[in-house]
Amino acid sequence: MMMLRQTSRKACLGLRASPLGLGRRLYHENVIDHFENPRNVGSFNRNDPNVGTGLVGAPSCGDLMSLQIKVDDSGQIIDTRFKTFGCGSAIASSSVASEWIKGKTLEEVLTIKNAEIAKHLSLPPVKLHCSMLAEDAIKSAVRDYKEKQAKANAAAAGETLKA
Repeated sequence: MMMLRQTSRKACLGLRASPLGLGRRLYHENVIDHFENPRNVGSFNRNDPNVGTGLVGAPSCGDLMSLQIKVDDSGQIIDTRFKTFGCGSAIASSSVASEWIKGKTLEEVLTIKNAEIAKHLSLPPVKLHCSMLAEDAIKSAVRDYKEKQAKANAAAAGETLKA
């Protein structure tokens, strides 16, 4: 059973076992590190007004990524969480994105581009869509947070008018 899990993990990472037990690495060590040791995995309460959720997917390959940000009153991202269903490159891209956005403002994270993520991970061309998903998830999470804040502010303004 353990051998099956190890073989499965190697297949996800693009490692091929040879008859001698030696592997041929197809992905950069950063991809392997973030796949085997993903940072910030989990989720926050979607209904929390200080949480923005970005849910994106690539139907062509089956990758699905959820990235959440928790924002303080000054507009700084104080924590992040992600859940990704997909290949090792998609998981690694999510993990890197979640690390890079922590501690930044909403405006700062919108400047993170998929090319930067792909370069950091040394993604092969056929896996660039994974870094694009991460960029899209960041934008989607920020958009969701801003929409929640606008609704909360409108509701608060309405309550003030009634009083």
